Amino acid sequence: MAVVTDNDVARRIARAVVSDIALYNVKKVEEGIRNDTLFDLLKNEIEEGRSYYLSRIDQKLAEKTNLFNQALIDVLVKPTGRIPSKVW
Repeated sequence: MAVVTDNDVARRIARAVVSDIALYNVKKVEEGIRNDTLFDLLKNEIEEGRSYYLSRIDQKLAEKTNLFNQALIDVLVKPTGRIPSKVW
């Protein structure tokens, strides 16, 4: 498997990985948003996803971008705005 050096491809990989985290952990996401513990509840899943993402992209690209963290917000957090939370 080739190491990704294209920013757009890396962004798509990050979003796909985070989408999988959200899809397979719906209950944890809902609970985490409600109780403001999302990143604690999904710590292992996020670390595993980040490791996979980093294994797929060029190290220099990873160092100069924040694509995985952006995907966490865009794909994991933003769509949960309908869930009551003290965060918002």
